[in-house]
Parts: sequence; C-alpha cells; structure tokens
Amino acid sequence: MGRKPYQVVIMEKPVGFLFPGQGAQFIGMGKDLFEQSPAARKVYQLADQVLGYSISQICFTGPDAELTRTLYAQTGILVTSLAALAALREKYPSLRPSFVAGLSLGEFTALVAAEAIAFEDALKLVQVRAEAMESAARNKPGTMASVMGLDIDQCRAVAQEAGCEVANLNMPDQTVLSGTLDSIEKACRIAEAKGAKRAMPLKVGGAFHSSLMGEAKARLEEALKNTVIREPRCIFIPNVTAKQVSAPEDIRSLLARQLTSSVQWVLTMAAAHRTGITTYLEIGPGKVLKGLARKCQPSFEVFSFGAVADLKGLESLHCSATI
Repeated sequence: MGRKPYQVVIMEKPVGFLFPGQGAQFIGMGKDLFEQSPAARKVYQLADQVLGYSISQICFTGPDAELTRTLYAQTGILVTSLAALAALREKYPSLRPSFVAGLSLGEFTALVAAEAIAFEDALKLVQVRAEAMESAARNKPGTMASVMGLDIDQCRAVAQEAGCEVANLNMPDQTVLSGTLDSIEKACRIAEAKGAKRAMPLKVGGAFHSSLMGEAKARLEEALKNTVIREPRCIFIPNVTAKQVSAPEDIRSLLARQLTSSVQWVLTMAAAHRTGITTYLEIGPGKVLKGLARKCQPSFEVFSFGAVADLKGLESLHCSATI
C-alpha cells in the first residue's frame, strides 16, 4: 500500500501547487522572504551549505550574468520556490497540496512539495541537471524560439520543415521550438510566412527539450540512479506524458526523459481540470504560470506567491487541512 494522500482545503476547496521553470529568475528574488521569514531563511542557508557556494547572494544581488546562467538560474529558482513554500507554510502550517505540477525545472520543486524527493537530493539533482545542460549546449550549440498565433499542428509542421523540434506547448496558441541556430532561424521565417503573430528567438543557453540534450539526459539518468524517490503524497502530473504517475521508477525515468522531450503544459492543465480542482497556487518567482494556466483553463482561480507582499492576496483564503 502507498502512503496515504493528503489534501488541503482553501475556502473548502482542494488546492493545487504550480512551480515555475527557468526564465522566472530575477535579481532580488526571495530577498524579502529571507529577511522576514525564518523558515525561508533556513531553506537558503541549507542550500548554500549543500551547494558549497552562496546561491542566496546570487539570487539577491546577481550579477545578472551569473543569475541567467543555466547553473545558477535553475538552482536559484528551485531554492527560491521552496523558500516561498516554507514561508507560506509558516503562516499556514497545515498547507498541503492535492495536486502538484511544475514547468520543466519546476517539476523537481513539485516533487519536493509532494514529499517524493528530499530537498537536498532535489538540489543535488538540479545542480547535475544544470551543469549537464550547460555542457551539452557547449558541445551541440542551439537555441529556442517562441511562436505565437499558430496552433500546435501548425507548429509541428513548421518544426518538421525547418528541421527543429517542439519543446514547450505552453498555451493553445503559444509554442516553443528548439534546435540548432540555423534551424531556429529558419523556423521563425517559416512561422511568420504561415501567419504567426510573432516568432522570435529566446535568450536561452541552449536547445533545451530537444535531442541536442541527449548527453545531458544520460548524465541525469546516472544521478537519478542514486536518488531516493518515494510515491508522491498527492496527484503529480509530469511534463512528458501529462498523465498522473506515482511509481518511483516511472518518475525516475520521466525526469530524465524530460530533457529531450516536449513540455506538455497544455495537456497538464487539461489533466488538472479533470481532477475537479479549480484553485491553484503558483509558488516561486514570477507570475508566468498564472497566465499560462488561465489561458489553458479559464475557469481556474490562480494565486501567485513569491514574495511577502503576495500574502495580502491570500488573506481572504481560509486554509484548513483534511487528512
């Protein structure tokens, strides 16, 4: 038998947690949490100790060139998101999710929130993941592009013609492509010719979520072999399949496959809708997922929490837990 699932009720409704991925970082993220929440401060202090360098100071003061590096962006977002969660639970001690999901990197944060992976283990995995992705990007240079205004089938046709791959299905009319520099440049031209509202390269460190990340996937698979993974304590929807999974070995496999597979966020939100849960907390820096979730499922009520000031937006929510 698996562990008994838990559920939190907000305004007598179950709540889901959503966690951001790379690109959500900004200088100063989490600084107010560190200064005003003892629980959040402990998260940063433990992260600094585990990593052997001060990720907290990179989050708080940059410089931007450091924080935007894949290595520091990924570890920084993971730590800041979990610091925000710690601060939230400091105010609402019984707060637990009925559902978790994360965008790419955010999947690791989601598994910590679901008690499937320990914080220290997730931090070490993300460090390996980020280092491996940086290395793969150096060995096989590439980039990504955002396409607005075309549906997924049109974007797949663009990718096939240009010789690149579909990386992120973020919204019904917003898809991210990934591939070599030449293929992405070609894809932008083709997409615009097909009527895209916008097709523009992104400022990213490589061709993430594509076959060019093959060597990174192999390195992450090795690290995952030595990581303890438990059955999540709530519904967990992975990026690769957008279908609920609970078996630890399946989670282990999917975390590695994620690096070379598309992020199925549209389908993930559809799966979230099928659970009947309509209230969500986006926990971590930025408010990107709030917008994506509402675009995918307009009926969702999504609250963002990544700073102390965001608590004001939650004051009207009465939290109690049912076990």
